[in-house]
Amino acid sequence: MKPACREKGKYKGVERMKPDSNANTGTFRRIAGRAITAACAIVLTVGLAGCGNSTAGTVTLDFFQFKSEAADWFTAKAREFEKTHSNIKVNVNNSSDATTDLRTRLVKNREPDVITINGDINYGMLAEAGVFHDFTDDEIVDELNPGMVNIAKSLVQTTDKSKKRLYGIPYAGNASGYIINADVWKQAGEDPDNPPQTWSEFIALLKRLKAKGVTPVEASTADPWTLQAPLASLNSTLVPESEYLSLKDGSKKFSDLWGTVSDQLVEIYQNYTQKNPAVTYQQATQDLAADKAAILPLGTYAIPQIRLINSDANLRFAQMPATDNAEEQQLTAGDDVILTMGAHTKHEKEVREFIDFLMNDENIKDYSKQQSAFTPYKDTYVGDEALNGVLDFYRAGKLADFCDHYVPASINLAGFLQTLIQSGNTEKFLNSMQSEYDKIEARNFR
Repeated sequence: MKPACREKGKYKGVERMKPDSNANTGTFRRIAGRAITAACAIVLTVGLAGCGNSTAGTVTLDFFQFKSEAADWFTAKAREFEKTHSNIKVNVNNSSDATTDLRTRLVKNREPDVITINGDINYGMLAEAGVFHDFTDDEIVDELNPGMVNIAKSLVQTTDKSKKRLYGIPYAGNASGYIINADVWKQAGEDPDNPPQTWSEFIALLKRLKAKGVTPVEASTADPWTLQAPLASLNSTLVPESEYLSLKDGSKKFSDLWGTVSDQLVEIYQNYTQKNPAVTYQQATQDLAADKAAILPLGTYAIPQIRLINSDANLRFAQMPATDNAEEQQLTAGDDVILTMGAHTKHEKEVREFIDFLMNDENIKDYSKQQSAFTPYKDTYVGDEALNGVLDFYRAGKLADFCDHYVPASINLAGFLQTLIQSGNTEKFLNSMQSEYDKIEARNFR
């Protein structure tokens, strides 16, 4: 399966092929305190091993797979792997309710052997609890995109920086910014290949488009979760990830961190959207595909949806600038899929063989095309040419994680954002966020 012409690397004794350069909602929700307590119990259980088993010389691996959009792909790859590894069977569990299913497994001491998980606060809490293998010192890390590695480390839910280690291998990256309908831009006399580099330039663009009778921004406020995309896009530059530790220790509040971005969101959504912004995500993608707007402020995950509607859609993807210093801009990016193993698997050798297979050039490239994703190596490439506009951010490691990954899922962030852009009341929004956050911290017994 491994092309002989590729450069060989080592992954703890297993040969791996480094990918060539080519010049994504399915997310877990925050596991409740009881589940984390159970996870901690797992760590402390003497002699605990993973769920994999062996019969008559055949090892069966328990593969927990969270991403519904990629269920068929991972299942097909497992079957492909089995054809060349007759002594290994892979039992793929494509979860329709990943949060509940994983919680149940941990409570029952059924830790999976192989795991895909979204890089969010849930991953960070489980990593801190010791559920996942520590890959920090594996040789493969030297070949990975440092920005994606840093995101995975930053998510580990601890204030002890020495414990922010790599508990999973970034498998696929996504990004948040805005999708450009290049044909609409060109018709309005704008250059889609040279989008604004500063906040002032971005607002000036929106003003020009509006003056020409073009809808600058396609909003989808009927699905308020979509508002988290521009929030994250702007905050990557405005708020360093380390600042979220200040929320936990009480030295800063949301008013300190999110004041600027609140004003920016109000400016965009109250001045530059279509007359009726209360449309669904589905309708918004249809409108952009039909040339009814210039910009859709969402993530890379929306591009395949738009292409399904209009395969000829002329698209670009751009970083949303938040300040007037072009050099300090960061791309909002996430480890959409983290590939890891259970910390206590009985079958580490076989698990590593399967992980190595998934990480080879052919499979990495195929996945990136299927899911419009960024690949996880230093020589990052993309599965959709529309993403080339932000590829330099990935290759330079100028990446910052989604800010909502640091917000407990029990906080109704989407609802608060919806109220914010409708009312323009930034003070109420920030106070609501702080009040809810304080309630959660007050009952956090960990």
